[in-house]
Amino acid sequence: MARQVKELGFDSGSMEATEDFLSSAYTPMRVGGKAESTRTRVVRHAAGGLVVDRLSLDYTMAYDAGCLNRVCLVTMAEGTLVDTTGGAEEVFGPGDTFLLAPHDRPYSGEVCSARYTITMFDPALLGQVSTADGPVALTGARAVSADANRLLGSAVAHVRDHVLTDPDVDAHPMLVANAARYLASATLRALPHSAPDREAGDGRDATSRTVRAAVAYIEENADRDITLADIAACVPVSPRAVQYAFARHLDSTPLAYLRRVRLALAHADLKAAEPGTATVTSVAMRWGFAHPGRFAAAYRSAYGRAPSSTLRA
Repeated sequence: MARQVKELGFDSGSMEATEDFLSSAYTPMRVGGKAESTRTRVVRHAAGGLVVDRLSLDYTMAYDAGCLNRVCLVTMAEGTLVDTTGGAEEVFGPGDTFLLAPHDRPYSGEVCSARYTITMFDPALLGQVSTADGPVALTGARAVSADANRLLGSAVAHVRDHVLTDPDVDAHPMLVANAARYLASATLRALPHSAPDREAGDGRDATSRTVRAAVAYIEENADRDITLADIAACVPVSPRAVQYAFARHLDSTPLAYLRRVRLALAHADLKAAEPGTATVTSVAMRWGFAHPGRFAAAYRSAYGRAPSSTLRA
């Protein structure tokens, strides 16, 4: 009998139950098994539009599925996945992190005795984190290099292991939003896409006035979930022009500046906290810092001491 636990887990040896669950969790699909044992296990963690599923299949499962309407990344730990979309076969194995299918197209293939992670997010995030002035499409499934594949796999692992598994993640929407954009940025760095190169942009609006307006907006709205597109719209110029302006006048990026402002606000919270009323982790998460070690390193670099020392003081 199938077993579902608060919509977070699935464990069944029934192909009918597996098809129903996968159709509900992803997109309508038909599946079939090629073994006497057809056990499928899924554990899901999700928040704020980010979804990470850990899947384990001890058999070969074929699938024919509809459009996902989300960017869907697969990270293989064991076994293989054979993509047959369009008639051609492409095989992915352990260590590969790749795009399962374009978000707006049906797909097909088979998974062979595999243990893997599926990570999904809104495709609109790709446009928000790029310097393009419109939507961005992913144009290839494989990473552009071995280093790019490792980068994307690390981004998935960060979201999977340090963000979505936190029991209090729903209380920190800014942290989840930052993690989603981080994952979208890593996806654009790793996979082929339609966004133009930065060098192709027009730098006419990359002025000191653009920087002043953007800095003022960032400092007034650092407690909100703001994006590069939001920062550009406040000027108003293109996202690419804001990137150029910060590089030219501040030797930085708008989002790096936003992180520095939030680090300063976290510093102020740590200084003001009453003993026993806050922790370093809770303050870091409030300002969108998901990884305690990275927050501590950035804090020490900026303030010359550990955040825990500031809190104790």
